[in-house]
Amino acid sequence: MAIKRRINEADGRSALREWVNSLQAEASPSRPVLAMAVRFTLEELASRAEGNSVEVRVPPFGVTQCIPGPRHTRGTPPNVVEMPADLWLRLATGKLDWAQALQSGQLHASGLRADLSAHLPLIEYP
Repeated sequence: MAIKRRINEADGRSALREWVNSLQAEASPSRPVLAMAVRFTLEELASRAEGNSVEVRVPPFGVTQCIPGPRHTRGTPPNVVEMPADLWLRLATGKLDWAQALQSGQLHASGLRADLSAHLPLIEYP
């Protein structure tokens, strides 16, 4: 079953492109751009790795469930990945790999299925 997208793909890609441009210019993107880029890439992850066994959290902008496997229904899920927005977008765009993100200390991944490296990057930018 396909996920229900809330972010228009063109708008999401535009926000992501704007985030990449701000990264290259060593500037900070606006909060609405950052939020849309995060939500768009979380939706992209959920559509490519449909499932409910891993919860990916990028506070305060979004959360999604992905990866096939046992579904969690109550309390804290057994497989959780949490990180700040900038780190998530670097992973999603291929600017950083999973091992580097883990070494940064900002990525928290718990559970047997919490390794997203097989699903990243989602959209590569040079």
